[in-house]
Amino acid sequence: LLVVASIIHKPSVNRTLSLSTMLSTRFLSRTTTARFTLARYASTLVVSEPLLEGGIVSPATQSTVTAAQQVSSGDDISLLIVSEQAPTQVPEGVSKIYHVACGDLLSETVAEAIKEVASASSFEYIVAPASKFGSTVVPRAAAMLSLSPVTDVIEIVSGDTFIRPMYAGNALAKVKATDATKFLSVRPTSFEKAPLQDVTMDVEATTVTPFTKSKWISEQVSKSDRPDLGSANIVISGGRGLKSGDNFVLLEQLADKLQAAVGASRAAVDAGMVPNDMQVGQTGKVVAPDLYIAVGISGAIQHLSGMKDSKTIVAINTDAEAPIFSVADYGLQADLFEAVPELTEKV
Repeated sequence: LLVVASIIHKPSVNRTLSLSTMLSTRFLSRTTTARFTLARYASTLVVSEPLLEGGIVSPATQSTVTAAQQVSSGDDISLLIVSEQAPTQVPEGVSKIYHVACGDLLSETVAEAIKEVASASSFEYIVAPASKFGSTVVPRAAAMLSLSPVTDVIEIVSGDTFIRPMYAGNALAKVKATDATKFLSVRPTSFEKAPLQDVTMDVEATTVTPFTKSKWISEQVSKSDRPDLGSANIVISGGRGLKSGDNFVLLEQLADKLQAAVGASRAAVDAGMVPNDMQVGQTGKVVAPDLYIAVGISGAIQHLSGMKDSKTIVAINTDAEAPIFSVADYGLQADLFEAVPELTEKV
């Protein structure tokens, strides 16, 4: 096995050596051959976020399936869904669905479902979205399965090596997972969304015992005619520079013209200008739209970590030294109360 490793990593060695030749000269042991076969036909369990209206999976789940296809070469991907409603559309690439018909979305119940399904099958990978839902479920489920999870993965290097951010995105760590089953949570904004398909594959009904020491009562989700902040193609965010919540109407008028979502910095949320479900940043929502417009936002590290992967970043601020300009593709040093209405008028 050590000789094989040197062949892989030393460019001076002839790379045309065939697998059959290597086997005949005993370069590979039977154990190594088995490991190559397992990697080729890896089975993966993807944990779905709660279904959207109509039984459709969330955009975060679509991105998670794309990551699962990368890590397992697209082989044998199963989807675990915990929801009262039956799934109607799931991402392409899913070959089987485990459906737990349960309205209890407590992390304890969902983690128990992951444990039951994973224990009954031999999955090499378990992959979940690194969202608010995933962050409550993954640590608990991993502990129940005696696995060490690799969280918030933004890049897949190989079948056991992954890149994840540290220190609010200021450093990137390359992590190698050594567990037989790799448990990952992936950042949805770092992977493309897999296209949806109608459910025509096998759906296996699965039952779990709900957690009884707490009770799931209800969920209240803010509804808006604008796109969802986490999946919008264009996001316009406002910061402390807007001075009051009433002034967010300036951003809303521009957002309506651009069909954009409206977000906010933590400073604006902490000041009570807008509700915290609009917060973009390390402790809010991580977004990566095609266009991100930051209005009156200085650019604290906590905010930058939640939006700096956007395709194009535009910043409007009166302070030329504001950190937001260091990550912006286009910067406008101007009074937002003059610039935003003019921009809205000309769109």
